[in-house]
Amino acid sequence: MSGEVPGPGAPATPDASQHEASTTALDWQRVHPVTPLVRGWTVIAVLLVVVGQQTLNGLPEGQNLLEGDRWWQVLLGVLAIGLVGLGYSALAWRMTSYAVDDESVHLRTGVLFRQQRRARLDRLQAVDVVQPLLARFFGLAELKLEVAGGGDSGVKLGFLKQDDADRLRVELLARAAGLRVGAAPSSPAAPHVPVGPAGQQGPGTTDASAQDGTATLPAPLQEAPEQPVTALQPGRLVASLLRSGATLGLVLGILGIVGVVIGTREIGILFSALPAVLGFGGYLFQRFTGEFGFRSAISPDGIRLRHGLLETRSQTIPPGRVQAVRLLQGPFWRGPDWWRVDVNVAGYGPSADGSQTKSVLLPVGSRDEALAALWLVLPDLGTADPRALLDEGLSGRDAGEHFVAMPRRARLLDLVSWRRSGFAVTDRALVLRSGRVFRSLVVVPHERTQSLGLEQGPLQRRFDVATFAVHSTPGPVVPKVYHLDSADAARLLDTQAARAHEARAHQGPELWMRRDEVPLEAPADPVPGSVPDGQDVGSDA
Repeated sequence: MSGEVPGPGAPATPDASQHEASTTALDWQRVHPVTPLVRGWTVIAVLLVVVGQQTLNGLPEGQNLLEGDRWWQVLLGVLAIGLVGLGYSALAWRMTSYAVDDESVHLRTGVLFRQQRRARLDRLQAVDVVQPLLARFFGLAELKLEVAGGGDSGVKLGFLKQDDADRLRVELLARAAGLRVGAAPSSPAAPHVPVGPAGQQGPGTTDASAQDGTATLPAPLQEAPEQPVTALQPGRLVASLLRSGATLGLVLGILGIVGVVIGTREIGILFSALPAVLGFGGYLFQRFTGEFGFRSAISPDGIRLRHGLLETRSQTIPPGRVQAVRLLQGPFWRGPDWWRVDVNVAGYGPSADGSQTKSVLLPVGSRDEALAALWLVLPDLGTADPRALLDEGLSGRDAGEHFVAMPRRARLLDLVSWRRSGFAVTDRALVLRSGRVFRSLVVVPHERTQSLGLEQGPLQRRFDVATFAVHSTPGPVVPKVYHLDSADAARLLDTQAARAHEARAHQGPELWMRRDEVPLEAPADPVPGSVPDGQDVGSDA
């Protein structure tokens, strides 16, 4: 059985008999019966790809895997292996069940080796509703729960009917917020209750608050209202990909291959270079399909993101779960002043295919749209003139009104971007600036500081400079600023550790809609229902 180690102050793990009794009392349910078909087809797809690759590799030597009577043998082999895979998927479906209570989501899986997973809702980092291409034909979706506690701590519930997945997502977010979901109303005409900010109820409802300050809401719940923020047009997405380094590499690669083939008159070079061309093309195709139709919105239950062409994904990131934000601009985006916004979310580690689509807050947008995406995470930057600070971080050089820059004596360590490296500190966040070819601005809320560190190599010691690093959760954002003056870096290390400790002491609760747990010193909520929360982490600075 896999699970999480209780943190400091967490209740002790019950013994085996108590745990078995508690899980037996749960209402266990199975996923949709069509799930084996949706999962099993991938086996046939992989086999077809392997057969196609072997056929292409044999063409230069005059070998064809499908010539003569061998094609039907290959076909029968693919079908036989596909049926075996489909049968195993059906058996795995019968052995899979899930249950939900006020504190956790439970999942039982395994054919040969049984496994029960438990995802604590107070550690919930994000909830995704994913629809692969085939699942969309059957109206199915997979619910993915990302939980803090490791790279494999999440839970996948799939496949469910689209409506059931949406209802379950709303219920889990309500429970994760600290609200109690009661039984369905006896009257069919009873109104649905939207999940709203603490102390607020939907129209036509009555106050059903428990003694501990948590509201008990009748089920089923209705999705909380949202306010749209950004919507990416397909034309801008295509233009951004054409202006990317991958497109430049693809074009140069094709021109180079064509030139070599013309010069050597060796057609076989095309087959040798085909994997590299497919790599660049596959990356661009993946970016296009993954970021197509991107939309973002803000709601009481968190940041909502929707995107995808072949596989659609609806993400919900509860308040305060983003650990770090990065605004990035490549050299070909300088003219239209486009920016990309990436985030680190605990539980969102690197994907198996190496993509970071689910960690994107904005694939491409203007400066104002990028800053609007940043406001979703940190509505209050903690400075009197946030726009001036951010503009200095995005485009500025050298030390200015807000930033402390890398000393001039260390410019030999970074001849290209030494004028860009620097940092700024506000009441709410640490802002790190770096890069000249690829401009980068990283924002880390003080309460999201995991740990801090200083790095100093032999050349840095010679110039009396050091690299300052903020250790964040795994993701595309690496908060680091290079070659700061050693005294500035040491001072920043000490003061940032103190600021992080103070911010965590005054942050909101993990169950962000529990009124009795919100600290008295907590700042006013700038976005309705988005009281920031946090997780209990320490700084080893």
